[in-house]
Amino acid sequence: MPEQATAAGAWWQRLPEDFFRQADGTELDAEHRVKVATTAAIDRVLRSVLGVAVTAALGRGFLTPERIHQQMRQMQAHEALADTGDSEAVFGRSRKGIHVEQLRPRVFSYRPFGVNYRLLRFDSGHQPLNPELAQVYARSFRNRDAYAQYWFHRGAPRPTLVMVHGFGADAYWLNAQMFSLRWFYKQGYDVLLYTMPFHGYRVEKGDWFSGYGLFANGLPCFNEAIVHAIRDLRVLLDFLERRGVPKMGVSGLSLGGYTSALLATVDPRLAFCIPNSPVASIVDIAREWQPTGTLMAMTLERAGISLAQLRHALAVHNPLSYPPKIEGDKVLVIGGAGDRFTPPRHVRLLHDHFQGSHLHWFPGNHLLHLNQGRYLRRMKVFMDRHCGLDGY
Repeated sequence: MPEQATAAGAWWQRLPEDFFRQADGTELDAEHRVKVATTAAIDRVLRSVLGVAVTAALGRGFLTPERIHQQMRQMQAHEALADTGDSEAVFGRSRKGIHVEQLRPRVFSYRPFGVNYRLLRFDSGHQPLNPELAQVYARSFRNRDAYAQYWFHRGAPRPTLVMVHGFGADAYWLNAQMFSLRWFYKQGYDVLLYTMPFHGYRVEKGDWFSGYGLFANGLPCFNEAIVHAIRDLRVLLDFLERRGVPKMGVSGLSLGGYTSALLATVDPRLAFCIPNSPVASIVDIAREWQPTGTLMAMTLERAGISLAQLRHALAVHNPLSYPPKIEGDKVLVIGGAGDRFTPPRHVRLLHDHFQGSHLHWFPGNHLLHLNQGRYLRRMKVFMDRHCGLDGY
């Protein structure tokens, strides 16, 4: 049995109970003291807003010991899969032969200037790992179709950067602007912007905001949604492979960084993986945010459930649960010294998990990526090295 899954060695047991409140620090703190302190203070305010949204989405499912015990029971099947430490057992093989439609952009949709692009759509029908959740998960009708915006060059297929957005930040224009994706396109890369479950076109009528559905049906369905995302991404990798794309890699911010890192423990076809400001333990992030953390602490105490037990329940989709499928040299982890949404200790956890990986700090927070040009150029050099872009 892999080390990740042994009872004594499992990461959810090794991680200290107070991990969520341990001090953070990076080598940039002394050099950029004011920038780091200021951006960290801004993040603490902004994360409270997101904490309110997550708490609202969790709703009644986290208010009573009875409800949390019911959810823990439903996640026992997920725990058993995480215990194997075998990503193939969890995510299965890539679903070959899924037809991916290439559509004209919708009215009022984002239209990147000077870029050849199409909207991709395919039947994403996810079969939950726990059959007991199938009926609840299937109620989300719009979530059954997966979407991505695909930027491509004329002629031979190019090395492709797959981008995965963060929680609630699915807008194609937002990700294009924040990560200078047109610049990567002009440098010769094709780009594919994937839409996570319960976001964008996949939001159900009546949802309060994009991403609401991730948590609205409880933590067991949240587990299924992340597994769903990985299965979608593998379908898109199959699509790129059929087109003759020579190399493909993935990057993402926050929850997208977490998902990118998870994909690197599942699919060996990735030429590179660049998690940006990634989560490493969603339970510990939620424990630190307010008011989510207070609600969680009260409910867990009343229910007699430890943080380690809750980590275990959500470990089925955690990249720390599985050995990497790509070499550490192909992984570049990026983090903000002032980030308090996904603090530096989370960045370090993932960096350590991918042994031999590269680490880059910038003096900003989750949203204000100060000195961003430096890491964008480093990304480009890193991608070129693993993709051999010469000749395009």
